Amino acid sequence: MLGGMPDVAFETLVDRHGPVVMRFLIARLGPIDAEDAFQETMLSALRAYPDLREAGAARSWLLRIAERAAHDTGRARRRRPIPVADVPDRPEVGAPEDPSGAWSGVRRLPDKQRTAVVLRVALDLAYREIGEVMGTSPEAARRNVHEGLSTLRDRAGEI
Repeated sequence: MLGGMPDVAFETLVDRHGPVVMRFLIARLGPIDAEDAFQETMLSALRAYPDLREAGAARSWLLRIAERAAHDTGRARRRRPIPVADVPDRPEVGAPEDPSGAWSGVRRLPDKQRTAVVLRVALDLAYREIGEVMGTSPEAARRNVHEGLSTLRDRAGEI
């Protein structure tokens, strides 16, 4: 590191880890919202890049930023109005199911479980790295993956 700047160019980090970050965001949010979250992730990372201390931890660092962007995107999505052809006389009870894609069940998990399952299943990260991304211990990461997968199995049994 020279003068507080990491030795690796930011473009190199994006080239090296960008595809993993994008896969994470697609699995976490779906392809439409993932593109916006990816842009937000990279802008945030570029602003924070001079403070990156270890280039070797760049993947976990980028995924941690991506998780925050995904969380913010999910909150914004819940506030968006849903266009409908006709306004019903009475409001519908519950949210409509999204049957598109195998990851729709994962996207309905609680935040911590959803993130842990995506990091483990889609990116094949070790529990140590999942813990780094999520700011938890490897044991807590393992527990979140276990609980998320259990919830998915239970829901599949209900169908």
